Amino acid sequence: MLKDHPKGLLVLSFANMGERFGYYTMLAIFVLFIQAKFGFSSDTTSTIFACFLSLVYFLPFFGGIIADKGLGYGKAVIVGVIVMFVGYLLLAIPTAANTTGLIAMFGALLLICVGTGFFKGNLQTLIGNLYDDPKYSSKRDLAFSIFYMCINIGAFFAPSAAEAVSNYFLGKNGLFYNASIPDLAHQFLNGTISPEGTVELAKLADAQVAGASGDLSAFATMYIDKLSEAYNYGFAVACFSLVISLAIFMIFRKTYKYADVTAAQQAAADKAAGVESKVPELSKEETRERVIALCLVFAVVIFFWMSFHQNGLTMTFFARDYTASQLSGFDRFGFSLAAMVGVIIAYYGVIALVKAEKLAGKLGGAVGLIAGAVLAYTVYTRMDPTISIAPQIFQQFNPFFIIILTPLSIALFTWLAKKGKEPSAPRKIGIGMLVAALGFCVLAIGSFGLPTPDSLKAMGGVSPTLVSPNWLIGTYFTLTIAELFLSPMGLSFVSRVSPPKYKGMMQGGWLAATAFGNYMVALIGYLWGGLQLWLLWGVLIVCCLLSALFIFSIMKRLEKVAK
Repeated sequence: MLKDHPKGLLVLSFANMGERFGYYTMLAIFVLFIQAKFGFSSDTTSTIFACFLSLVYFLPFFGGIIADKGLGYGKAVIVGVIVMFVGYLLLAIPTAANTTGLIAMFGALLLICVGTGFFKGNLQTLIGNLYDDPKYSSKRDLAFSIFYMCINIGAFFAPSAAEAVSNYFLGKNGLFYNASIPDLAHQFLNGTISPEGTVELAKLADAQVAGASGDLSAFATMYIDKLSEAYNYGFAVACFSLVISLAIFMIFRKTYKYADVTAAQQAAADKAAGVESKVPELSKEETRERVIALCLVFAVVIFFWMSFHQNGLTMTFFARDYTASQLSGFDRFGFSLAAMVGVIIAYYGVIALVKAEKLAGKLGGAVGLIAGAVLAYTVYTRMDPTISIAPQIFQQFNPFFIIILTPLSIALFTWLAKKGKEPSAPRKIGIGMLVAALGFCVLAIGSFGLPTPDSLKAMGGVSPTLVSPNWLIGTYFTLTIAELFLSPMGLSFVSRVSPPKYKGMMQGGWLAATAFGNYMVALIGYLWGGLQLWLLWGVLIVCCLLSALFIFSIMKRLEKVAK
């Protein structure tokens, strides 16, 4: 996949992988953390989650402007990593569940948002600049697909890392994770628990600590404190990953140094050298048309991200409250990180075996295939007959499918390109919206007959019906296909179409559109309560279909600009 690509692609992708690993480790447990520690309702949690996600993706718009105006893309990335590190470090420090604790948490979140604002869009701009060279320009779409896969390699390991660290520190206190306890504990402490809920809490308390039901108030306080503290240690993982990310970015700078130049810097250098400027000049009309086309695409992706990022909110609620947490048989396989790593190794071994031109490459592929298959089989056969899963672990399926499906998507688009039938980037985005609608159809079917969240709370917080995890896994699989059609293609489209003087700002604009979508995640979170679940997912289906209809209606305009 990396043949005939500049070396800087891999360096920048790995630097981004480290940062994304930390971010998604934090994100995997963030909602669970704030509800466990502060006892926030689903509405309050939705608001906090949406505001944080929106700022994380909106501030790159301003980070891009600052880089365009003189700071430079590389320096902006370094500033971003340092600021994010301070934010994650602050979030990793245990505090009391009081006003001071809230101030510390919101301060940490703000620093993470500001740091991401400098980092994310400007690193993507560096990727795009690598492919301004005519030697590489035809591979821009493929480059962003590879870059996107590396993001998801980091994201793939994040939920398991978060779960492993938080479970380890919870276990050191003689406790284990149970998704029902935090909410019941808060209800007991604030006096809103039902008689059925009290009975359930007493049963769960005794399962954790023998005789704990004798003083439920002490148990509830202790469990909340220790679980919150365990989550703090999970956030510390992000600090270590950022150090690695910064090291990669700085040590291998020579591989992308030539691309670390803004239009203003290039123009100044050309003027000083007395040569004709290498920066293409666009007329005001051309610039305006490009910006309008980008804004139209931004409007569409708002609704994709509003839907997609339910994975950290309502889909996590669904995993926690409605999905079986005790698994046996083959269902266990997908919840073992080691087994899934074995599958990935074997899968890429097959690819190497098929595509390698030299004997050494084919032998390496054969070794990978055998080693991966043996690892997956060995891990699976040694798993406990029944395992327990935490709700955040479902978030590993999206990056896993990205890693598996990216080579297939690259092969598909390469084959279509050779035949002259490859869809344009805007057309791929429209197809992605249609597939996203299909993904939520899967979850809607799996939700028929389940009680509403409000009804569930009245019953003591434990659903009488728990669905197979395969409904969520199927949804993640379908949404991943949609994401591969939309997100890397969108990044490539922005990189290709952006006016040279506004590259950083336009990459920030793509992320700002993501930010609006992330803020609108809360709108669906507000519906989590009295609405039937299949109807809640139906709202997302309609939004995706309408967005697809809109982008296909303006397709000619978008494809004209992209030429």
